[in-house]
Amino acid sequence: MTNRNQLITRFLETRAQTEQICSPLETEDYVPQPIVDVSPPKWHLGHTTWFFEQFILSPHKENYLNFHDDFSYLFNSYYNNAGDRVLRPNRGLMSRPPVKEVYEYRHYVTEQLHLLLKTGPSEEVLKLVELGINHEQQHQELLVYDIKYILGNQPTFPIYGDGFQTLKEDISLEFQPVMEGNYQIGATGDDFHFDNELGRHTVFLPAYQIAKRLVTNGEYLEFMQHGGYEDFNLWLSEGWDFINEQDIKAPLYWHQKDGEWFNYTLKGFEKVSPELPVQHVSFYEALAYAEWKGMRLPTEFEWEVAADHIDWGQLWEWTYSAYQPYPNFSKAPGALGEYNGKFMINQNVLRGASKATPLGHSRKTYRNFFAAPSRWLFSGIRLAK
Repeated sequence: MTNRNQLITRFLETRAQTEQICSPLETEDYVPQPIVDVSPPKWHLGHTTWFFEQFILSPHKENYLNFHDDFSYLFNSYYNNAGDRVLRPNRGLMSRPPVKEVYEYRHYVTEQLHLLLKTGPSEEVLKLVELGINHEQQHQELLVYDIKYILGNQPTFPIYGDGFQTLKEDISLEFQPVMEGNYQIGATGDDFHFDNELGRHTVFLPAYQIAKRLVTNGEYLEFMQHGGYEDFNLWLSEGWDFINEQDIKAPLYWHQKDGEWFNYTLKGFEKVSPELPVQHVSFYEALAYAEWKGMRLPTEFEWEVAADHIDWGQLWEWTYSAYQPYPNFSKAPGALGEYNGKFMINQNVLRGASKATPLGHSRKTYRNFFAAPSRWLFSGIRLAK
């Protein structure tokens, strides 16, 4: 049974946290969409609000009036069952509604849902609210990625603030051995989890070792200095084509100036710190680095089995596992069934969490997923052998 009072607190805190992430922004920062993967902050604010209105308030609150008839069209993301929507590449063209009105929309829906929760709604509604909270937490992390991309591609590299910074890794690189055996994979119990974490099943793993920390900037710089981006032998064919077509020679946000490497961080333009974990690398780059080291990336199952014995939470970690359904995976009916299942193709699983992951949103069974070329997310590298 869901604790209603705790859920109300979490709901209000989550709504406030999204707006707190946006608080350092200027109004002009809310609108740009530099690439198709990056959604404008204004759109995130509207979409996370639409989710609560569409799936909870409209069907479950008596006499509920939608805030604006156009907002379902403007802020739907990919839910075909929920009707038409603005195409994803066009989100940055929406100068209207103005930011002020989007915040009014947020406050209206937050208040209306708070009132609904006070009435003692059904367990079904409470579970939908919990899903909505986790959905908004996902967008909080995406919001940080997108803000960094928007600001990091400005000519003056504006400062956002001190939040979401990684910490220095240990100097020594130690490995955790894991014995050969059968292991249980997937979520269990009554705590919240997404449908793609089910069903729990047994996998056989040969013996392996997994690094206890992430690869650092200094270590990755050695890969670059030894011609890692010029040696096709290290790369998947698709990855080799990608870095050459895009003229990629370093992680995203890295810039060479007067013979030294600098990178854009949310604190501004800074010299690359050798002790910090390398981030903003694609799956292709992570795999090429592992190949150069004579090692490999862990599978998502190897990562989950070892999770209790390694440090994680700095950056999402690429695995060499395709994003596929677990045995007996079942999609929910209707629009909510579109949440995860229809993306189970041409994606790689990342495990762990990042400094942008909201508190309480990470767990060792969590299956994040992105396409192999993705670099703007907070991604890093963990080695296995």
